[in-house]
Amino acid sequence: MKNPLHNELDLSSYWMPFTGNRAFKNEPRLMKSAQGLYYTTVDDRQIMDGMSGLWCCNAGHCHPHIVEAIRQAAGALDYSPAFQMGHPEIFRLAERLANMMPDGMDAVFFTNSGSESVDTALKIALGYHHARGEAQRTRLVGRQRGYHGSGFGGTSVGGIGNNRIAAGPMLPGVFHLPETYDLEHQAFSKGQPSWGAHLANDLSRIIASNHASTIAAVIVEPFAGSGGVLVPPVGYLERLREITEAHGILLIFDEVITAFGRLGWASASERLGVVPDIMCTAKGLTSGAVPMGAVVVQEKIREVFMKGPPTAIEFFHGYTYSGHPLAAAAAHAALDVYENESLFEHVRGLETSWEAGLHALADKPNVIDVRNFGLAGAVELRPRDGAPTERAMAVFREAFDRGLLVRATADIVALAPPLVISETEIDQMLGILGDVLDDID
Repeated sequence: MKNPLHNELDLSSYWMPFTGNRAFKNEPRLMKSAQGLYYTTVDDRQIMDGMSGLWCCNAGHCHPHIVEAIRQAAGALDYSPAFQMGHPEIFRLAERLANMMPDGMDAVFFTNSGSESVDTALKIALGYHHARGEAQRTRLVGRQRGYHGSGFGGTSVGGIGNNRIAAGPMLPGVFHLPETYDLEHQAFSKGQPSWGAHLANDLSRIIASNHASTIAAVIVEPFAGSGGVLVPPVGYLERLREITEAHGILLIFDEVITAFGRLGWASASERLGVVPDIMCTAKGLTSGAVPMGAVVVQEKIREVFMKGPPTAIEFFHGYTYSGHPLAAAAAHAALDVYENESLFEHVRGLETSWEAGLHALADKPNVIDVRNFGLAGAVELRPRDGAPTERAMAVFREAFDRGLLVRATADIVALAPPLVISETEIDQMLGILGDVLDDID
């Protein structure tokens, strides 16, 4: 579908991220506005948002409370340096986040994205062991098919080959756990699959091969979003927590996608009852309105850094825009919306209908798996012979043309709508996707 601005808008200068730039510029998809559950394209088509933008617009688009908070902040304090000074709202936000997180997770370090949150968390883990006199703990453990952003640290511990192929050796001493997904044993699981907790035991093999005293941290997503909504088996995260605690290894949860309501709670940690040492957040923190991330850390970890003269810098790390006033305003407003509109509880109330609607797609052509967790889900498709990824991309394009935004990764169609969605809108969304699946060969 040709875009009306295609002939007047120069698309050549912008090098787009994670995009087939040449294909996009032949058939661009351009948005001009958004409200609630819908985008509006430049040719005035309504597109139902099945992906919360990019896993981030949890409160829906352009929520008036968030918009007004940003507007007021922009007119009051455009920027405040984050080094050696601050502004009141960022301290209030840190306190608010600490109160939302599990007991003991009381220290908050602000970043500007999930990628920055991950790199910050890795540096905190390494710095913690160094400060304790165990500087030999430099090895990090990620997981196959894990995604932890686009920084060198996150790419190193991430386990998606295409993200690593041209990046060189990256960080040394990084190991990867096996992925938690197995089609044979887990296909069409509803919620957490019952098979797979034993996969966490591979961490014991890594420890035996490299010695626990050399390993700083393990980082995993509670569920792997960008890898295709790979849901943790029952008992898997609990086993990782048990092994890491036994060997003095820090456990980092990358909750950039899962925090702030995606699973019906403030965090996956809260839902699952597994408390990490460090938690990475971003995306839903501001409902995508202003870039912001936050790393939430056990107070006992931060306390290790608090040595030397009181005027000394304890952690040589940070960003120009850490705790930006507009981001702080957006975050406060987003948290207000989540609380005042009971959106986390709303998600918990929708899970049954969301699960039933998704799994009703199981008999559609070429579907080999359907999986769900919280208000997220995936439909996995049989790859076309000799053309992997093309079937899912065809679904993505056709769905967009019919008024629905989904996300394609490999041959997986992922869904994660804004938390404000209703049961009627779930039926509408999955109805469109079902029709597309019927028509794509």
